[in-house]
Amino acid sequence: MDKKETFIRTIETGYSFEGPSIVLGGAMYDQQPINGLHVRLPLATLNRHGLIAGATGTGKTKTLQILAEQLSKQGVPSLVMDIKGDLSGIAQPSPGHPKIDERHQLIGLPFTPSASPVELLTLSNEPGARLRATIAEFGPILLSKILGLNETQSGIMAVVFKFAEDNEMPLLDLKDLKKTLQYLANEGKEIFRAQYGTFSSASLGAIMRRIVALEQQDADLFFGEPSFDTDDLLRLDEQGRGIVHVLRVTDLQDRPKLFSTFMLQLLAELYSTMPEEGDLDQPKLVLFIDEAHLIFDEASDVLLDQIEAIIKLIRSKGIGVFFVTQNPTDIPEVVLSQLGLKIQHALRAFTAKDRKAIKEAAANYPLTEFYDVPSLLTQLGIGEALVTTLNEKGHPTPLVHTLLRAPESRMDILTEEEIRQLVSQSYLAGKYNRPIDRESAYEILQQKIEEAQSTAHRKALLSQREKAAKVVRPRTQSRKERSLLEEVMGSSLARQIGRTVARELTRGLLGVLGVSSSRRRSRRTRKRSSRR
Repeated sequence: MDKKETFIRTIETGYSFEGPSIVLGGAMYDQQPINGLHVRLPLATLNRHGLIAGATGTGKTKTLQILAEQLSKQGVPSLVMDIKGDLSGIAQPSPGHPKIDERHQLIGLPFTPSASPVELLTLSNEPGARLRATIAEFGPILLSKILGLNETQSGIMAVVFKFAEDNEMPLLDLKDLKKTLQYLANEGKEIFRAQYGTFSSASLGAIMRRIVALEQQDADLFFGEPSFDTDDLLRLDEQGRGIVHVLRVTDLQDRPKLFSTFMLQLLAELYSTMPEEGDLDQPKLVLFIDEAHLIFDEASDVLLDQIEAIIKLIRSKGIGVFFVTQNPTDIPEVVLSQLGLKIQHALRAFTAKDRKAIKEAAANYPLTEFYDVPSLLTQLGIGEALVTTLNEKGHPTPLVHTLLRAPESRMDILTEEEIRQLVSQSYLAGKYNRPIDRESAYEILQQKIEEAQSTAHRKALLSQREKAAKVVRPRTQSRKERSLLEEVMGSSLARQIGRTVARELTRGLLGVLGVSSSRRRSRRTRKRSSRR
C-alpha cells in the first residue's frame, strides 16, 4: 500500500461517524483534492467548541457561513457575530458561479443554492431586534469583573446591590446604578452606614469612574428592558430548520469593552438558565464569535478566568462556542486547550514574529506523516484549511488538508430594502424593539432626594425666620416706642402744656430771684441811713 492509499484509508476511517454529521469539504493530498473523500464533522461533538483561524482574506467568514447554514439544515440554531457586515447574505440563496460548480465537482459533492431562516439582532441602532440586559441580571460579581474592580470595590458593589434589593429599588440600567452610588455618597450616606457599615468615598469614586468609562462605549444602549430571553435563540422555523441569528456589530470594533461585556453576559446567562443535558446527538445552540480577539484584548485576568470557567462548563448544556480570529495565539492558551474542532486557514510569514507564530500554531495540531504543517500553513489557498476535530469518542481526528465546500447562500450583504423587509417580518423585532422605562432605582431615589431637599429647604427657611425675628423684634419695639413719644410730643395739646409749664417755671424762678434782690437792696439802704 503506497502512501496515498494509506492517506485515503486513514481519512476514511478517521472521518466516518455513526451519528449525524455535516460535510465540510473534500480531503486533499499533495495539493490535490481526492474526489468523494469527504471531511465530515460529527454533530455530537460540536458542543466541544472550536476555532476558525487564518489571515485576512483566506476565507474564515465563509467557513463560518458554511457551518451556520449546514447546522440550520440539521435543526441546530446558531448565533453569529457579523463584525464586517458580510454575513447577512445567508438569508438569500446563492446566485451560483462557474467556480463554485468547479469546486464542487472536484470535491464530488452536489451544489444546491438555498437560503437559511435568519433573524437580525443588534446591540446598537443597527436594523434588527434589540438585545438588552438589566444591571440586576448581571449581578454584582459579574459586573465587578467586567469593570475590573479590586476586592474592596467588589465588596462595595455587592453591598450596593443588597441595599437596592432591601429597599425595593430595581437596578435596570446604568443611570439606576449611577444614581444609587451618588445617593449613597451624599444624601443616603448616613442611612447606608447605619445599616451596612462604612465605605471609602475614594473606592466609590473609583467605581463611578469605571462605570463612566463603560458608558462612553455606549453601554447604556445595552442595559435596560425588555431584557433578552435566551430561549428565543433556540427556535426553529416551520420546516424544522434552526434559525441563524445574525448579530450586526459592525460599529463595535472600536468599542471592545461593550462587545466583551455582551458576550460574557450572554454566556453566563445561557449557562445559568439552560438545563444540564449530558451527551446529545447534536448541540442545542452554537455561537460563532468573529474577531474574537476583541473579547480577550480588553479582558483582565479575572475576566479571563470567568470566560475559561464558562467555556469549560457550558458544553454540558449542549452549547458550542466557536472563536474566529486571525491567529490561534489571539486566544489564551487556557481557552484554546478547550477547543475540540480546529479549522486553520493560511497564515502569512512576512516578519520574524509571523514565522514564530506559525511554528506555535503548527504545534497546536496533531502530528501527521502526510504534511509538513509549518510549510503548508503558508501555502494554503483561499477556501482551503487544515482541519481536525473530535470523533464521537472524544479522540482527535487525523489532521487533513481540506478543500472547503462553497456556501449555499449568498456570499454578500443584503440590500437596505432586503434588510428592512427582513426586520419588518421579524418576530423578535416586534417583541424587543419597544423599550420599557418603568419606575426603578433612578426614579425612586430622585423622588427621595427631591423630598429631602424640599424638607431641608423648609427647615432652613424656618430657621432663618426665627433668627431674623430674634434680631428684628427689639429694634421694632424701640422704633415703635420712639415713634409714640414723638407722636405725643408733636401734638398741639402737648405743645400747649409744655409752654404753660415752662412759663410757670420761669415765673417761679424769676419770682424767687426778685424777692431775694429786694431784700438785699433794703438792707443796704438801712445801713447807709444809720451811718448818717
